[in-house]
Amino acid sequence: MSERTLSPLSGGGCFFEGPRWHDGRWWVSDFYRHGIFTLSPDGTETQIAEVPGQPSGLGWLPDGTLLAVSMKDNQVLRVAVDGSTEVHAELGDQVQGPSNDMVVSASGVAYVGSFGFDLMAGADPRPSPIYGVSPEGEVTVAAEDLSFPNGSVITPDGSTLIVGETMGCRYTAFTIDADGSLSDRRIWGQMAPTPPIGSFAETLGAVTVGPDGCTLDAEGHIWAADAIGARLIRIAPGGEIVEEIAAPEGQGVFACMLGGDDGHTLLACVAPDFFEHARREVREASLATVTVDVPHAGLP
Repeated sequence: MSERTLSPLSGGGCFFEGPRWHDGRWWVSDFYRHGIFTLSPDGTETQIAEVPGQPSGLGWLPDGTLLAVSMKDNQVLRVAVDGSTEVHAELGDQVQGPSNDMVVSASGVAYVGSFGFDLMAGADPRPSPIYGVSPEGEVTVAAEDLSFPNGSVITPDGSTLIVGETMGCRYTAFTIDADGSLSDRRIWGQMAPTPPIGSFAETLGAVTVGPDGCTLDAEGHIWAADAIGARLIRIAPGGEIVEEIAAPEGQGVFACMLGGDDGHTLLACVAPDFFEHARREVREASLATVTVDVPHAGLP
């Protein structure tokens, strides 16, 4: 366990996700306040937009337009400077369970994950695709059969997408081809054995490392929230966990992002758990930060 400890930045959230550092500010989604917020480095919060369908992953098109996943509508939205929204892409009725996190490439292709099943109802898990959304809003299935595709990163040269599989205990990499399609699927890092897919209780109970929201650093390592282990973990290519930072006592951590002016600040999204029925009516989620040695790289 690392000697580093998280320091509070802001509280009063329901459930924070999708943290980003952009234009000198932190940006986050709050699932159950149905809003996108920015925070200054001192923690001052400003609401940017309302997303009734529950916001998650955030990213920016090359022209600076903010994109946001609307989870329960299975849409990607464009968010204007005045906070108004319009549909950028309809992921369609084929999406099983809510849409989730997203990373947007430098060319404007968005890669969107989905739960694959109704997590909050305790439905039995099943594999789910990654969806590719072109800058014009056209949707394709970019990759299939992932075990809860979640936080994703793109390497600094734009050549590789690395996707966390929360219920697979691993990261899977793809080559990003010139047209934005994905090829050459391979395991980037296996942190623990992938459990067989069974019932909800069987599968979730067998997940020992659950990578959630994540960020890439300049040494090619991934910092990830371990949604099962109440910690932040730094993962080397191959899957070795080389550092971990505990969540505050009695809390879990569900996403993270490197940022700050020098890229060395690691922001964590903290809450007691991830269950909607327990989070939506209370304000117990918080954001916390810690300084790390290696700065941010790549996207988001």
